[in-house]
Amino acid sequence: MTVLRSVPRSRRQQAWALDGDPQAIGHARKIIRTALNELGLRPDLVDDAVLMVSELVTNAFLYGEAPYELLLQSDDDDIVCVVVDSGALLPVPRTADDDAERGRGLRIVAALSDGFHGCHPQRYVTRPDLTGKATWFALPR
Repeated sequence: MTVLRSVPRSRRQQAWALDGDPQAIGHARKIIRTALNELGLRPDLVDDAVLMVSELVTNAFLYGEAPYELLLQSDDDDIVCVVVDSGALLPVPRTADDDAERGRGLRIVAALSDGFHGCHPQRYVTRPDLTGKATWFALPR
């Protein structure tokens, strides 16, 4: 019997350690916008990804723990953006009142990624000796 194996896909990965201060949120937006523009993504996809990265990094700062890391994985079919932190709390979507200042981030990520998002344990790329939780979304190229 012949064993069938899938063809390995070429995946490019970039990783950035994020400082532990709130200015890192804006820095993460700039990093991801530049990286996605260099990949030649459509402007609307870049804008959606920048918004989702902003939401995930903000959540990591509000509810997670340092160190923080931003990853971008890309191939011919899709891009995956990942935010890693070392906090134990898993993200949970909340229902926000119309007047609430918080509580919409994960719902925004779910909507803009068409449900391709999640959270799982992951080893840091910039610090392979550490394991944290990765919160991510994927978009088709």
